[in-house]
Amino acid sequence: MKHSIRIRLVITLAVLIGCSLLLCWGMNKTFLPRYYQSYKVNMLGKAYENACSIYEKYAKTQELDDTKASGNDNADNQQSEDALDSEISTTLESLGANQSMSLYMFQLYQNQVGIYANFLYPSMDVMRKNQVMDQITSFSASADSNKPGDKREILSETEKYQIVKVYDNRVGSYYLELLGVIDDTTWIYARSNYQSMMESVAISNQFLAYIGILVTILGIFIMYMVSKSFTKPILELSEIATRMSNLNFDIKYKIDRKDEIGTLGSSINVLSEKLEETISELKSANNELQKDIEQKTQIDEMRTEFLSNVSHELKTPIALIQGYAEGLMENINEDEESRRFYCEVITDEAIKMNKMVKKLLSLNHIEFGENPITFDRFDIVEVVKSVLTSTEILFQQKEATLYFDEYEPIYVWADEYMVEEVVTNYVSNALNHVDGKRIVEVKLIKDDGTVRIAVFNTGEKIPEADIDKIWDKFYKVDKARTREYGGSGIGLSIVKAIMTSMNQKFGVINHETGVEFWFELDCKN
Repeated sequence: MKHSIRIRLVITLAVLIGCSLLLCWGMNKTFLPRYYQSYKVNMLGKAYENACSIYEKYAKTQELDDTKASGNDNADNQQSEDALDSEISTTLESLGANQSMSLYMFQLYQNQVGIYANFLYPSMDVMRKNQVMDQITSFSASADSNKPGDKREILSETEKYQIVKVYDNRVGSYYLELLGVIDDTTWIYARSNYQSMMESVAISNQFLAYIGILVTILGIFIMYMVSKSFTKPILELSEIATRMSNLNFDIKYKIDRKDEIGTLGSSINVLSEKLEETISELKSANNELQKDIEQKTQIDEMRTEFLSNVSHELKTPIALIQGYAEGLMENINEDEESRRFYCEVITDEAIKMNKMVKKLLSLNHIEFGENPITFDRFDIVEVVKSVLTSTEILFQQKEATLYFDEYEPIYVWADEYMVEEVVTNYVSNALNHVDGKRIVEVKLIKDDGTVRIAVFNTGEKIPEADIDKIWDKFYKVDKARTREYGGSGIGLSIVKAIMTSMNQKFGVINHETGVEFWFELDCKN
């Protein structure tokens, strides 16, 4: 991804590491030689002070020993001086070795021939002594010289010693040299290779460059892996937001962290719930608005049709009740069994009238909008299972076989109570007309944002001429059969009213072996 936060984090870290290391390398290369030189100058000064302390300590010891041994012969005195010189040499050797310098301690005497140098430390042959004296003489001869072009630079100077940086033509290298006096005859000369310091600085810079490259590569790799923990939840939240934009509110962000991303995930979840609730309310309000618009033009027609149908349907049961009641009053049949039969007919017709009136009232409420449609999101599979479970005893009485597969939950937007009424009517209708192999099959079919609920039963097909009329109130294809099971011709009218009130499709299909009634619901999120 061109603008990925993960890539930006990695690049930013790489730039920061690179700039930091480059700055360190530049500072090291620019200021380390000066710092190293200053450090070496201070070290030579401290070495001078330590050497003076060592000499003064052992000089006092020698005076004390000379006083105690004043009565001894010269041989004994010579053995004591040799032991003392050996101890001084060991201490001075340790001082020079630990501070990476060549340290010389000598005494100057003047005789008739000239100036004579006696080296107290270290022990050297004549050739080496001459070389050291040449260096000291060169140092002294040009101690006051600091002219341009001279390969000598005074770095530090006190009353006791002087430190200079000098170029040795013999070996072609710079040295730091110290020449200082301890007392009237004793001197200290120290020399440290300056070129080795520059070599150490170069090695340090080179090593820092290699380490910088390695650290940068390692930092980029670590940041690339670590940045995944930041970008992964952001991508998850982006995916959730994308689904929410498509009105899919099933997915929720699993909050397992308490930082800013966790707070954002919690807000996304709350937003999802609020949007789902709002959309549900909007769907209900929109559906009510559409119903109101249609209802205004249909109320008068529905009232007229309702009165006509009711008077027609109630005519037959009322006539039967009246006829059998008059027969009882006139004692047409005096035997007990006949009178009981008359009473059963009257009771049966009254029950049918009661059922029909209840259905008519329910239908009337739906058509007139007195039963508000509330759109909720629920699992249609559970609703179908509930209806089939409640009608299980009817399947046993009808000796019918039910086929219904197991389905994953399918969530729809509709009025759950109304949908249950539709499913109940379809299943009851199938049981009342099942024949032949006596099979009832219930199917759920998802297709492009909708789910179709279909109820099929084996038996006789519906004549093509009657297919469009079966949804009308009180219409009966087979009046004798309808009368046999007590049907009123209102059930499918209720289905039509419910599906129309929810603006959903419904219908019936004739098959070779039976009839299939279906309706559709919106399962888009």
